Amino acid sequence: MKNLIYIIFLVVISCNQKKTENLASNEMTAQMILGNSKYQAICYGGYRTNTREKQPTIAEIKEDIKLLAALNIKVLRTYNVHYEEVSNLLKAITELKKENSNFEMYVMLGAWIDCKNAWTNLPPIHHEESERNAIEMEEAVRLTNQYPEIIKIIAVGNEAMVTWATSYYVTPNIILKWVNHLQTLKKQNKLPKEVWITSSDNFASWGGGGSEYHVEDLNQLIKAVDYISMHTYPMHDTHYNPVFWGIKEKEQQLSEKEKIDAAMLRARDYAKNQYESVVDYMKSIGVNKPIHIGETGWATQSNENYGVEGSNATDEYKSAQFYNLMREWTNKNGIACFYFEAFDENWKDSANPLGSENHFGLINLQNEAKYVLWNDVDNAVFKGLTRNGKPITKTYNGDERALWLDVKSPKAILKNE
Repeated sequence: MKNLIYIIFLVVISCNQKKTENLASNEMTAQMILGNSKYQAICYGGYRTNTREKQPTIAEIKEDIKLLAALNIKVLRTYNVHYEEVSNLLKAITELKKENSNFEMYVMLGAWIDCKNAWTNLPPIHHEESERNAIEMEEAVRLTNQYPEIIKIIAVGNEAMVTWATSYYVTPNIILKWVNHLQTLKKQNKLPKEVWITSSDNFASWGGGGSEYHVEDLNQLIKAVDYISMHTYPMHDTHYNPVFWGIKEKEQQLSEKEKIDAAMLRARDYAKNQYESVVDYMKSIGVNKPIHIGETGWATQSNENYGVEGSNATDEYKSAQFYNLMREWTNKNGIACFYFEAFDENWKDSANPLGSENHFGLINLQNEAKYVLWNDVDNAVFKGLTRNGKPITKTYNGDERALWLDVKSPKAILKNE
């Protein structure tokens, strides 16, 4: 009898495990994934050259996905659907799921939004939209319906409302139009009803900044999305708004590492404050829904405003500190954080190889893990995995003393509070 009971117990446990696995592969929703620390998120681009004319292949993307999965990353954010990269990514994930039924990787699919005359020699008309937007949205819908087990979120636009995006930004009514369109398709069963719709934009665009953004169309947009996807970049503000970036008078006697650690804590708190400013605005208009971080990151190199000629912000130590601090805070508080980004991409500033936009990745184009991932290399997390057919090694040949030669303290002296 005892043996029979034990056998029944094992069968029940096995059935429950299979139910969980089936749920994980087929029925996971954005609501279950976002803010779940078991589903770490990251921004993904797989370009290996200084042009987007050369698309990453399915085989190359599968290499990337395996590396990210080894880091427990299970949600990828993309930015547009008009390049083959996105369809190749979806095919790559599909192939990996066929190879391993327990494999999980989900996508926040970006649909790019532009204003009329964006990226042309004509003056941009920000309250009118590009004809291309409708094509982009149609393709986003098609892909979501084709890959409902993978695509769990659609983001309408990327930093498409923030006014410093002078080449292409649109007024909030345009984003609202497309969000409402997608929400209507869900109600008509022309999109999966569980897919979440958002727009991914700067914290100020979501009401966390100046009053110029506090317009009724934004309020209606906040009510229309399933959640708010906001961006925060303290690294950029080490130059543009360096209220937190420096060494306090009382910190002058600390070691260089202690000074930098204190500055990075303030950088994390600056991001937290921007997050809370969006929460406050949302609640001020009577709304209460999830807010997650659609982008944040810290470049490791710059010959512009953020390097040694500027704010001394960019190096691998500070980048690692910011990554770890942001993951710790967001995981603890149930906030999804789509960290920017997985791999360096040098098409972003192809005319300036040392430009910061080329150096936000956790892994560089030489297949080297940056300092933030050195422990993962030591712990054989990437064992048997490659990028471009080569194993993942460490930057600086793993020599931390060499790394610290490139680490500089912030220049400014901050008044003690």
